[in-house]
Amino acid sequence: MGVADQDLEVALSSEATFERIQLDDLSWVDVSRGWLQNADALYDKTVDLVAWRQSRLFRYEKWVPEPRLGSMWKVGDPPIDPVVVEAHRSLQHRYKVRFDGFAFAWYRDGNDSVAFHRDREMRWLEDTVIGVLTLGARRPWLLRPRANRYDHAADLKGATHDLSPGSGDLLVLGGACQARWEHSVPKVDPRTAGRMSLQWRWTSRRGRMETGGSYRAPRHFSS
Repeated sequence: MGVADQDLEVALSSEATFERIQLDDLSWVDVSRGWLQNADALYDKTVDLVAWRQSRLFRYEKWVPEPRLGSMWKVGDPPIDPVVVEAHRSLQHRYKVRFDGFAFAWYRDGNDSVAFHRDREMRWLEDTVIGVLTLGARRPWLLRPRANRYDHAADLKGATHDLSPGSGDLLVLGGACQARWEHSVPKVDPRTAGRMSLQWRWTSRRGRMETGGSYRAPRHFSS
């Protein structure tokens, strides 16, 4: 990725196809490889133009920097590129939902990561649509059923799927996926180039409401 990449036209692919993986009777993930063409050019532009910030997490009696950077885009804000508005509208049209905007997450190198979690901040998780568009380096992207969350014996920590999206690949998690499954982007070789994701979230607000803290909730040593 570099200056030359920024001269390439970034566009949604008219030839991209969708493969649905049925995780269980109510949970699924759609995978569309190459959904966005010349995605590395958008990666470079996003690195330069987005107002990145690093959050802090309270973990085991101390504050620690979250090992990735983040930002937000809301409907009505100036877009970093017209293609992100086109992507936003395309996802709304395909899945018949409406998003308020999307989040950015930037994994600057292999040291940046996010542990297994569910998007519990949405509260209603039994009927959701979560879109994840990857820009930049290919990284492991793991899924595991919640029943496997206590499996710490193997490196994959109970993961049953590694979707490993590359630049321009789109993942869409739907149905009860946030209620029944967890996902993560684990640490890899620190020399790994940066990866970024654009993340759309929608919930029907139907079903049982989640209680308890989200991924960002403080964690303490057991008493």
